[in-house]
Amino acid sequence: MRRALGVLAALVLLGGVIYALVPDDGPNPKKLVAVTGLIGSEKRAFFESPEVKAELAKQGLEVHADSTGSWTMSEQAKSSSGLDFAFPASTAPAREIQRNWGLQDSPLVPFYSPLVVVAHAPVAQILKDNKLAAQDDSGVWTFKMDEYVNGLKANLKWQDLANTGGHGELSGPVFVTTTDPESSSSGALYIALLSYVLNGNLVVSDDAGVDTARKVLHQATALQGGQKSSSDEPFRDFLAGVGNPLIFGYESQVAAMALQGQPTGDMVVMYPDTTAYSDHTIIARTESGRKLADLLQNDEALRALEVRFGFRPQASSGAFADQVKNIKQPVFAQDLNVAKVKQATVPSLDNLLKLTKAAKGSPK
Repeated sequence: MRRALGVLAALVLLGGVIYALVPDDGPNPKKLVAVTGLIGSEKRAFFESPEVKAELAKQGLEVHADSTGSWTMSEQAKSSSGLDFAFPASTAPAREIQRNWGLQDSPLVPFYSPLVVVAHAPVAQILKDNKLAAQDDSGVWTFKMDEYVNGLKANLKWQDLANTGGHGELSGPVFVTTTDPESSSSGALYIALLSYVLNGNLVVSDDAGVDTARKVLHQATALQGGQKSSSDEPFRDFLAGVGNPLIFGYESQVAAMALQGQPTGDMVVMYPDTTAYSDHTIIARTESGRKLADLLQNDEALRALEVRFGFRPQASSGAFADQVKNIKQPVFAQDLNVAKVKQATVPSLDNLLKLTKAAKGSPK
């Protein structure tokens, strides 16, 4: 009898195990739709984030994105079939991609980031001492574009500036390092910004305006020597203490570090008093691409993650300010208008290409 009960108990236990291994007859998990596209390198960490992937999966999407420079993206998009979307860092390459794909609808701009000059605190202070930078009562730094352009015209050197004693690393011409304007959006926007200032704070709209800016644009580019093709490369060099002490990049690159608790040391974000905004523009080629674009603009959870990666969502104007207001170092401009940061108008695609060629030394 005792043996029979033992066999029965074993069978009951085995039955439980078998039951546990049999798949539930309930509905299958939602199948994810693969969405394939190209993105600027400044958005790679966002799309690789487990939190972003999980939120997109909740909406039925699995995004596969290759990162590249925004201008080279245009050529890749033209020659690549099967892409659902392209997501450069500004509107100019987006227009080029639209033209190549034969699309007419208005692309979405889910978020943006102002272009900034990044330096270490001692360098920022030297610029302030020499009227090339300023700091307001809230701690926000601005970079004086008129003075900088005048310095380029005058071949200004670090040795010409006051209070550079003890800074042997500061030598040679004063210039800002950028990415290659022929391959990267941030580099092209730097050229657009310089041309705007050189043209009397007017957008360059003709060949005469290109010629007005040509000499200084070429000088500002030639001073840099070899230029990187994507925005994360000069930023990584800066973090490693390599290269030029002033770099031009996205506010989002520094904000992402600060918002995610990464050490930023004595890094200073200087907003050019006339700057360009990087409008991250997504061009959707398929229905899946359009769904992704809509989610990036309108999904509340994704907008919160966009802020965490340093971007300013278009649909949540105060979200970025709420997250950075308590960050003491570096200080971010919660309101760009209050910080007296003006936005330069970016030239048309054709004129921007002419300016880029002028900056690289191409003949007229």
